[in-house]
Amino acid sequence: MSSDDLAAVRRVRAGDLEAFEALVATHSRSVYRICHRILGEPAAAEDAVQETFLRAFRFLGRFDDRAELSTWLHRIAVNAAIDELRKRRRHLWSTSHASAAVAVEESLPSGEPSPDRRAFSSEVGRATAAALAGLTPVERTAFVLRHYEGRSIAEISAALGKRENATKQSIFRAVRKLRAALAPLLESPHAALP
Repeated sequence: MSSDDLAAVRRVRAGDLEAFEALVATHSRSVYRICHRILGEPAAAEDAVQETFLRAFRFLGRFDDRAELSTWLHRIAVNAAIDELRKRRRHLWSTSHASAAVAVEESLPSGEPSPDRRAFSSEVGRATAAALAGLTPVERTAFVLRHYEGRSIAEISAALGKRENATKQSIFRAVRKLRAALAPLLESPHAALP
């Protein structure tokens, strides 16, 4: 753990609330990024971030100083996001299709894409969002941490509290389901266009 994090943790345990604010400032961006990628909705991600830091504050006494604070916070964030996902599962993706389409469009090469390309990208974004919504919370989290966050299998296993083989299976199932859902679009991209 970084010496700054360790010093801040010790100050928080001694009752220094400003030290906890410093920890939140240091780690909130990465916690938000994980929560947003799992949940797909900014408001839900903000709720999960708040819950993450509330849980972290509540259980900071249980934190092992030899561990990495960021890994511990990410595990709490994953659990908070999964809890939030379960609460919002039915209503979550109906409002986030547009943000997924925007994310796909933003990933296009520079220059003005053709209208056909934009329409296809929007369709892929909607299909991807729908496919992600169909995954179980564990599959979705494992996929996001691996393919969006670039986390190792060991890190994902620690975050999910699962064995590495179970984590690999969750990622495999998620990839298989996403491929199956996107296959019709990728096999005949022009069929997806209006």
